[in-house]
Amino acid sequence: MPNDAMQALLAGLNEDLAHEYAAIIQYRTYASAVTGPYRQELRAFFSTEIPDELGHAALLADKIAALGGRLAVQSAEVKYTDDPREMLANSLADEEATLTRYIERRKQAEDAGEFGLANDIDDIIADESKHRDELRLMLKRCPESGQRG
Repeated sequence: MPNDAMQALLAGLNEDLAHEYAAIIQYRTYASAVTGPYRQELRAFFSTEIPDELGHAALLADKIAALGGRLAVQSAEVKYTDDPREMLANSLADEEATLTRYIERRKQAEDAGEFGLANDIDDIIADESKHRDELRLMLKRCPESGQRG
């Protein structure tokens, strides 16, 4: 039976996996549903995020399986909106929450003696930080809701 540190890590990794699943669904939905004058830019942005999130999900799923855990099969909540500014705001809030979770997960990986995983999580933190930063910049340029043109 895994020790407490490993059990906490596995539970956390499954939470992260559920959120990666949700990000994939949400970005695919937003890429298809976005309208307005920024449609092309936002559609491209959301579409290019999907492979990153899918890669994160694959890494997490493989690690959970390697550690003897049972993989999450449900996504976290997916936020739907057809407003481009809300899409960006939702995505930014999700990326910020994701960063907080991964910073905690990195510590849990070290506590469980999974130093390679901690290194992998550093790479994910770097990816998610770039996503967050890009979303912040895009949100600054996006008009207020109701001003879609």
